[in-house]
Order: sequence, then C-alpha cells, then structure tokens
Amino acid sequence: MRLTVTDADIQRAFEIVKDDPCFAESVAAMKAGKRPGEMLQAMSLRAELLAGFSAMGAGFYPGGIVERDLKELVILEASRANACQFCTGVHEVIARMMGIGDDPLRLLDNREHQTPRQRLALEYTRAAMADSNCVSDDFFARLKAVFTDAEIVEITFLIGNINCLNLFNNCLRVVYHGEYETPAQPE
Repeated sequence: MRLTVTDADIQRAFEIVKDDPCFAESVAAMKAGKRPGEMLQAMSLRAELLAGFSAMGAGFYPGGIVERDLKELVILEASRANACQFCTGVHEVIARMMGIGDDPLRLLDNREHQTPRQRLALEYTRAAMADSNCVSDDFFARLKAVFTDAEIVEITFLIGNINCLNLFNNCLRVVYHGEYETPAQPE
C-alpha cells in the first residue's frame, strides 16, 4: 500500500465503529493482534470515511433488497474488469463461503449456471461500465421486466460504488493478503 497507516490511526478510527456489526471481523482481528484489511486501514486515515462506508453498506451491501449472491457476482465482475486485486480476492472468498461455487470467477463467464436475474445483472454491469450513457432503452426495459425499480436503483448504486472502491484500491495499491481466508471470529 502506498500509504503509511499506524496502529494508532487504526485504533482511533475503529473507536468510532467498534460496535458496528459491519466491522465485527475486523474488530475481532484487531483484538487478536492483527490489522484489518488494507482497504479499511487506508480508510482509517479518515475515520469519517470508515463510518460513512458502514452507513452506506447498510442500505445496499451487505444489506439491501437484492439477493446477496447476485451482488457478489456484480462485485466480482466489476472488480475483475477493473483489475482490482483486493476486491476480487476478498469477494472470491466471500462468494465461496456463501456457496456460490469453488471458482466464482469462472461462473461469471458460464451463463448456463447463472440465474436469469444474475445473467441480466452481469450484463447490466458490463454495459454500465462500457459506457453508462449508452445503456439502451430496450435493455432497460429488459431490466424492468425482471427487477423492480428499487432493485434497479440498488444494483446501479452497487455498480457505481464498487467501481469507486476499485479505483480507490488500485490508486493506493491496496493489496489483499488472504485476511478473509480464515477470518477472526467476532466475539
């Protein structure tokens, strides 16, 4: 990572979010003498970002109304396209833990094993990332035939948010080191 983050920076930032269930694994890791993942370490330099990250997540990830497995695939597709090593690594592990498959990245290219909603959400992710100004009305009509307007808003926000996080991680050279392979258990 291109930044210098001290243990004091992390402790100070996590004091604000220590009771937030979104950070339970990271707090448990810290109690075990480990640091949270580098993305959260970077955000610790601006504790307000860490708190805001949690508040937004309650509304769309991991919370929200769209099924979690679909969201994991959208995140993986965007992260793969953006070559974000951190998000791809973290969400591969999460997807496997959720039972999405032994190789969730391979599922992205295997339409036969995707649900119709997953297929359409992945197609939407690719279209939005290729040129968000050129998502056609015909394609949007296909979205509306499968998703509610509220679900479309959530998926669109997720696509935008994961692209933001991918850029954040890539610019700062945030790296995934396998922290979630065997995560610390929250108390």
